[in-house]
Amino acid sequence: MSKIVIISGASSGFGALTARALVDAGHTVYAGMRNVGGRNAIAAAEARAYSDRLRPVEMDVLDQRSVDAAVSEVVANEGRLDVIVHNAGHMVLGAAEAFTPDQYASAYDTNVLSTQRLNRAALPQLRKQRDGLVVWVGSSSTRGGTPPFLAPYFAAKAAMDALAVSYATELTRFGVDSTIIVPGAFTRGTNHFANAGYAADEEVAAAYDEKYAGFSEEVARRLADLLPPDADPADVAREIVRVVGLEKGQRPFRVHIDPSEDGAELVNAVGDAVRQQFYRRIGYPELLTPVH
Repeated sequence: MSKIVIISGASSGFGALTARALVDAGHTVYAGMRNVGGRNAIAAAEARAYSDRLRPVEMDVLDQRSVDAAVSEVVANEGRLDVIVHNAGHMVLGAAEAFTPDQYASAYDTNVLSTQRLNRAALPQLRKQRDGLVVWVGSSSTRGGTPPFLAPYFAAKAAMDALAVSYATELTRFGVDSTIIVPGAFTRGTNHFANAGYAADEEVAAAYDEKYAGFSEEVARRLADLLPPDADPADVAREIVRVVGLEKGQRPFRVHIDPSEDGAELVNAVGDAVRQQFYRRIGYPELLTPVH
């Protein structure tokens, strides 16, 4: 059945790929992006040209009023909302010590608090419907090889993953499903590395450069070398389309798309199995799947 979907951070990367793939599968997608009349005007125009079911919507995930307005527009137009895709994020590169506390707060704001803003705007509708799906686009960096000089991003993505796990349980009695999508380090086909931010404390950064000169660039190159030639970031979008198309209660809790095989899948398998066992031990196995 055709779904009404809203995606955060859909102007480029995984978000744009997913929006188009969902439209191709027959769904109607509201592509959240900032400043559709300015910096993202081209992306918005391309989305409109792609399909009349791909609809750019103004949504600044750092502003609750903007997020509220975007969700209200969707519900007003469609009368319902079926799927939330948390995709907005921003990568930063540099020595952990060289980032100011404000920069860490900014990383958390974009990668973690943005999901809370969208949830608070959209979940009342899903709870009212007693139906829906929340898709979280995470990162293998939360449990995988975690190369250095990406600390604020990794920490924020780990926090988002923890939030997703808790939400998954709390939403089951409202009939709302959850899936965590775990992409690996796709160094080609997305803008994560190209648009990355850098540490503000240049003095501290210089001190680390004395011991690790060019290390961030070298790590990026080595991550790229791990990718097989046929690694395609569109596989992430295709997997989200598959999950959206599954029946409630049949969707996987977590899906890895990691051509580099950095180890996150192994670690998450243990953690997710422990979670399931724990809920059975305390007598709440029904919280592992949504109510029908």
